[in-house]
Amino acid sequence: ATIDREGLEALRANAQIMEKATDVKVEIQGHADERGTTDYNLALGEQRARAIFDYLVSLGVAADRLRTVSYGKERPLDPADTEEAYAKNRRAHFSVSS
Repeated sequence: ATIDREGLEALRANAQIMEKATDVKVEIQGHADERGTTDYNLALGEQRARAIFDYLVSLGVAADRLRTVSYGKERPLDPADTEEAYAKNRRAHFSVSS
């Protein structure tokens, strides 16, 4: 659930966009790789989504414009059974609405 430097930069850019587009709401979707139990991965996905939520709020995005959901390991970006695929699947996505 630690956001790397590249992620922080992307989130700052997203916060700036949200500052201008005040009608936009974002669902932050947390994901995990396939290793571990379903419950464990749902918790990891929630931690990832929550870390992003907290960071965006710290940048001034109103909390009521954000919501989190965890999909755990249920929606892999890359279904391969490799370290590279696992790394891709440990992520968060935004779903934007207005």
